[in-house]
Amino acid sequence: MVALAAALVVSSTLLHSQGGAPTRFVTPPNQVVAIRAGRMFDSRTGTLTTNQVIVVRGDRISDVGAGVAVPAGAQVIDLSAATVLPGMIDAHVHLYPADNLPEATRTIVAVANAQTDLHAGFTTVLDMDTRGGYGTVDLRNAINRGLVMGPRMQVVGQSLNQRASTAYPAFFNRFQDRFTEDKNPNSPWLGRAAVREAKLHGVDWVKIYTTQDFVGDEIDVWKPDATLINIPSLTEEEVMAIVDEAHRLGLKVACHTYGGEGQLSCLKAGVDAPNHLTDLDDASLKLLVDKRLPFEITVDDLVSLEPGDLKTTGGRNSRLKMAEQSFKKARAAGVPIVFGSGATSATIQHGIGADQFAYFVKWGMTPVQALQTAYLPAATMLNYHWEQQIGSIEKGKFADIIAVAGNPLTDVTEMQRVRFVMKGGLVVRNDR
Repeated sequence: MVALAAALVVSSTLLHSQGGAPTRFVTPPNQVVAIRAGRMFDSRTGTLTTNQVIVVRGDRISDVGAGVAVPAGAQVIDLSAATVLPGMIDAHVHLYPADNLPEATRTIVAVANAQTDLHAGFTTVLDMDTRGGYGTVDLRNAINRGLVMGPRMQVVGQSLNQRASTAYPAFFNRFQDRFTEDKNPNSPWLGRAAVREAKLHGVDWVKIYTTQDFVGDEIDVWKPDATLINIPSLTEEEVMAIVDEAHRLGLKVACHTYGGEGQLSCLKAGVDAPNHLTDLDDASLKLLVDKRLPFEITVDDLVSLEPGDLKTTGGRNSRLKMAEQSFKKARAAGVPIVFGSGATSATIQHGIGADQFAYFVKWGMTPVQALQTAYLPAATMLNYHWEQQIGSIEKGKFADIIAVAGNPLTDVTEMQRVRFVMKGGLVVRNDR
């Protein structure tokens, strides 16, 4: 918490340089704002409506429509020349850097990353791993209390990751000679105990890793024949116990897996956020469909791995190529696709995740379908039924609203050029 306090001082200085006491980032409950939207994206129907008025009272949308009158005395925000959309949801980020840095430094970076994502139009994020500690719990709480500006957050905290000998340097340096993430889920009962401990720290999710995607002391995910290694880590019994305990305690479960037995164990257990699924075989696809699970594909993450994969396999294969095939299989079977960038602090920058929409279009989605992945499917996957609060511009929901200058239904890259951001009725960015 000391590290977070240091970060909050920096954040307040950056965002409020006028002197005096730091301003709390809280929407005045009695404020009335009317937004004139020239074009408005309805994320539920996938249609683009025109000449809409969005009335915001406090932090909620009180009315929206073409015939809605502007209330007397309302502050008017003119976006009549823009396309207005709901705030985007990125359901896979890592705000804390994985580097072996002092904790205060890591926290300052996390606050900066959160604000970068928010300014890019991501008004909600799911942090998928703090890489040690529970700093994201503190950061989420500080944002909720208005102490610092940032997106809405749900958090994993520490992963339940038994890969203590992992060759990944980011983990190896921080967790050498210890169970990765300070957890020992090496039995169903220890798995349940790890979930209970995480719950007591205030997390919204737990995350497990079920693919041992390396051999020895090298980061080598490929066999000589250019197929993925996919050695399973947790047993099916351990995965079942962890998912059962998490659901019993009101938590949701995310699973990092590339394929094979580890992938099957996650899907059999009914994890709430299956991530990557790079080697999606027929048995795994059937489980996705039968259990009505979503598919969270982290394209930006895989793009960053592409050069190394192609070099290792001699151009024969890559996780990005495999992900494209998995994506197409899942779509054809009617599996909901959920937006998640995989943003970190190093190879996958924060704030650029909207470049992922172009890959979705390239792989067969229409621009409308691509945009929808960052709205209601993502909100529905989140914990606590957040689809009732975010993911669309509708009466009663939080006023999480963004705008771009052009029309993203004809040029999806417009989403990379967000000009206006409102989170819960509070204007965060206005470059219109």
